[in-house]
Amino acid sequence: MAETTIPMLPCRTSLIDSVVAFYSALGFDTTYLQKSPYAYAVVERGAVELQLYGMKEYDPASSHSGCYVLTEDVDGLHTAFRAGLKAAYGRVPTRGLPRIGPLKDMSYGVRQFLVTDPTGNTVRIGQPISEDPNHRPAPKETFARALHMADLFADSKQDLPGAAKIIDRVLGLTDEEPTPVQRLRLLVLRGDIAQRMGEAERATELLEEAEAVPLDAAERASAGDALARLAELRD
Repeated sequence: MAETTIPMLPCRTSLIDSVVAFYSALGFDTTYLQKSPYAYAVVERGAVELQLYGMKEYDPASSHSGCYVLTEDVDGLHTAFRAGLKAAYGRVPTRGLPRIGPLKDMSYGVRQFLVTDPTGNTVRIGQPISEDPNHRPAPKETFARALHMADLFADSKQDLPGAAKIIDRVLGLTDEEPTPVQRLRLLVLRGDIAQRMGEAERATELLEEAEAVPLDAAERASAGDALARLAELRD
């Protein structure tokens, strides 16, 4: 017998329509929607089903709820989701609520991006890029570890000041130097965080510094995701 897990995610009652519209922009079909006696919606995209239940006093800004979706085409979904959001909102939302994050190869063996709906639920979409299915310990090398931890603080913990502190510390080291690709990734992530924290001037400085990092052809190829994010943040 096959079992299926269906995530049930909270939703501020007054936002049920905007949340359903958000998932529609991502290509989900609304298969059920009620507003009385309480708000409840079901959205489906292929084999992925999400159920959303209303809560009158739910605070999207403090939400930590979400789920993880595994796929065999994370790049294709990222492209499709961005296109759908741009068509629906007139732009690709990358800050605030709702938002979609960049594609990243994570140190724990998946390529993933995060998408957060108007009520604060974060859906992580990932594709394994390693044959090792086990969770791995954090990298030990200074700058690889900093990138790993800053990503976790910024996205999983939603602790932007904590992520900024990690990056600022390692970029201020005088006895160790990151590789050019590591420096680029750290600066782009720090600039992204600064933008999300509303620090526009600081973000501009960091992204200009990232643009100035010299890379050879092989380095540019390995830093493709960071360079794409840099271009997006500078747009």
